[in-house]
This record gives sequence, structure tokens and C-alpha cells, in this order.
Amino acid sequence: MRLIVLLLIGLLGLGCDRQNPGREQATGSTRPAKGVDRSHKGETAPATLFEDPDGADFSLAGLKGSPVLLNLWASWCAPCVKELPTLDQLAVEQDGKLAVIAVSQDMAPQSSVTAFLKQHGVGNLDAYHDPEMGLTSALGVQIMPTTVLYDSVGKEVWRFAGDLDWTSPEASKLLSEASPATAH
Repeated sequence: MRLIVLLLIGLLGLGCDRQNPGREQATGSTRPAKGVDRSHKGETAPATLFEDPDGADFSLAGLKGSPVLLNLWASWCAPCVKELPTLDQLAVEQDGKLAVIAVSQDMAPQSSVTAFLKQHGVGNLDAYHDPEMGLTSALGVQIMPTTVLYDSVGKEVWRFAGDLDWTSPEASKLLSEASPATAH
């Protein structure tokens, strides 16, 4: 138990960054930048399987036809928890125009993700779960939360590393890029 507490304290001290030595060498930076990253524009959404709210296999390919905002978060990440209510509100505001998919990267069972969302009053986001962190790996995510906007044909428009108020004017401007005109 003592080891677990020490590990959790260490993780909190590091923030929600996930360092990758390969990235450090490639960019010359020791920390990934927070904010908008358009360097992956046009890349196809990964075919990585994760769990839908019922625990069944799911992939982003099933969402083609409408733009998708994919958010990778974890319960141990304070900035992730801070932005979840704004994603929850966005899901209501964008219903039918933009699919808002928040995928927990926690290793705990699916039921704990559902309970966590309920405990935090997040009732409009479904409890998607990726306990193997396959999306994190497939997308090369270094910071949690990371949110990726895909156009209606499944091509990346941009990604945002770090938390954002998804109901803010800045977010609205970014989300306006999800229009069908961005489809390739």
C-alpha cells in the first residue's frame, strides 16, 4: 500500500505528461507543448479497438459520416477531470453535429469509469474505456488530456494537448473547423 501511495504522489508531481524518449530525441525538446498541434492533419483515425459503454469492442471507424471529437483522459489526471464537465456540456450542444467521445485511459474495470463519471456529474458522455491505452499509443499521446478532432471521413484536423474549456470562444473557433468542408 505504501508503494502505491508513493507511486501516486510521484505521478501527481509529474503532472499528466507521458514522456517518450524517442520523442525527446526527435524534437530536441524535453516536454511536449500544450496547445493546438496540426502536424498530423490528414492522418486517418487509428483502427485501435477500445471498449464502448457496454464493454464491447469499438473503433472510431464506426463513427465515419460525422465529425468526431476524441478526448483521451484518465481519472488520476487533474486537468482531465477539470475539463470533463465542459466536454459533457459540449456533447449536449453539439448533439447530431459532432460526436464527442471521451475515452478513459484508466486500467481499472469499466464499471469504475461509469461510477467516476456519475460521481463527477458527467451525465452526457458515455463511458468509453481503453484499459490497454491503445489509443494513447497509436496516437503517440504525450500529455493527458489530449483531444483530437476528426472530420466526417475520419481524417485528423488537429489535436489539442492539455485541458481546454470546450465551451469557450477559443474552443468554438477550433471546433468550427469540423464542418463538412474539412472532409477530404
